[in-house]
Amino acid sequence: MDITNASTDTVSPPPAATPAAAEAAPAAPLTLALVVASDRQGRFAPVVTDWFRSRLAEREDFTVTVVDLAEIDLPTSLSYDPSPAVRAELAKVTPVLEAADAYVVITPEYNHSFPAALKNLIDRHYTEWQAKPVGFVSYGGISGGLRAVEQLRQVYAEMHAVTVRDTVSFHHAHGLFDEDGRHKDPAPAEGAAKALLDQLGWWGRALKDAKSVRPYGA
Repeated sequence: MDITNASTDTVSPPPAATPAAAEAAPAAPLTLALVVASDRQGRFAPVVTDWFRSRLAEREDFTVTVVDLAEIDLPTSLSYDPSPAVRAELAKVTPVLEAADAYVVITPEYNHSFPAALKNLIDRHYTEWQAKPVGFVSYGGISGGLRAVEQLRQVYAEMHAVTVRDTVSFHHAHGLFDEDGRHKDPAPAEGAAKALLDQLGWWGRALKDAKSVRPYGA
């Protein structure tokens, strides 16, 4: 065999092993506005709010700002040119709603509906709610506030908001917590809160990402 005339195949060396893809950096937390709807004297809202905030404290995917309507003095008469006093009250809440990526509304049920203070807050804002998710924590008697929630879903649809399916509802709420505000049987409520917040986080992230590519057109 004439070695000088023999053909040889050139074999390329195997490609160098590529390093494993770096894990994506964790997404920044979503900004959550927690709206406490009741402004009634002697309200039960602080008990429910404190409980829900304890659920949020265990999560890293939300930063929370509370909007307590008992601390906001907005008249029910609407105006396109509000007085300086009304503008000062709106300045406490409008920037919070505008900056939020998502909302949770904590509401009681008053006469098969939700508090007037909440409707007033909703009606005074429009673009702030658009293309953002809203979750609900409700409390009341036999219905657990769910009749208020069903009405709120219709109202928020008009605001171009997305309401998440799962809720946290406390039926006969006063009997569920001890005198220190601790839930007597927390496991079911904690599971419901997790489902609500998981859905809210998914929608909040999805809508925020979508708006970064294409502004929402109402």
